[in-house]
Amino acid sequence: MSESFDPTSSMLSGYSHLDGTVEFYGRINSILKPTDAVLDIGAGRGAWHFDDKCGKRRVLRNIKPQVQRFIGADVDPIVLDNPTTTENCLIENGQIPLLDQSIDVILADYVLEHISNVQKFSQEIERLLKPGGFFCARTPHRFQYVAIAARVVKNKYHSKVLSAAQPNRKCEDIFPTVYRLNTIDDISRAFPLFENYSYLYTSDPSYYCGNRYLYRWMSWLHKLLPEIFVANLFVFLKRSNGDPNSLKG
Repeated sequence: MSESFDPTSSMLSGYSHLDGTVEFYGRINSILKPTDAVLDIGAGRGAWHFDDKCGKRRVLRNIKPQVQRFIGADVDPIVLDNPTTTENCLIENGQIPLLDQSIDVILADYVLEHISNVQKFSQEIERLLKPGGFFCARTPHRFQYVAIAARVVKNKYHSKVLSAAQPNRKCEDIFPTVYRLNTIDDISRAFPLFENYSYLYTSDPSYYCGNRYLYRWMSWLHKLLPEIFVANLFVFLKRSNGDPNSLKG
């Protein structure tokens, strides 16, 4: 069997100038402070720690040594063995067992597309964040071609389809999607009291079945199609602390 095509294999340090992970975590790194308590919602097993070979991305995602507390939370008990955090906990009935206003930064990487109860989720974010704290999330835009395909294909078939589209992705990292919090308007409605710094970001194609020619065709589509059909939504919200002009960092 031929080896899966990797478009970054010939690039210095193994990442593209349109790497969404570098962009997203670079932005998060810019607001972190050594005294921060950071919560990673949907931390899972820490897949990037085991599977990502790119040194640049690994450094940016290695938040633990940069802050005072780095907490992983997930509905899956596998999070309890996540080695990338200082502590871990289970999400049960939509609730995270942490104190009110105890977190400086909350991140949710490819989690929002799985949230079915938007109101309960947004209330939990508001409860946990300190005044002036940040909520940072990355998720496909609702009208991105991947999101549209995910809604067309039933959730029970997602593992088979995604395993073909992303040969290096493991089945244990695939979960049902609903796409109820995946536009900037959705975010604004769910978090009306937050300062909103969200934006769309179009990275290199991620779904190309490990095929060189399909990758080139998808790259062409990324340049041709309107942004909402190819972009991820990068969510950066700041909880009000009484001074709308003050920014952390």
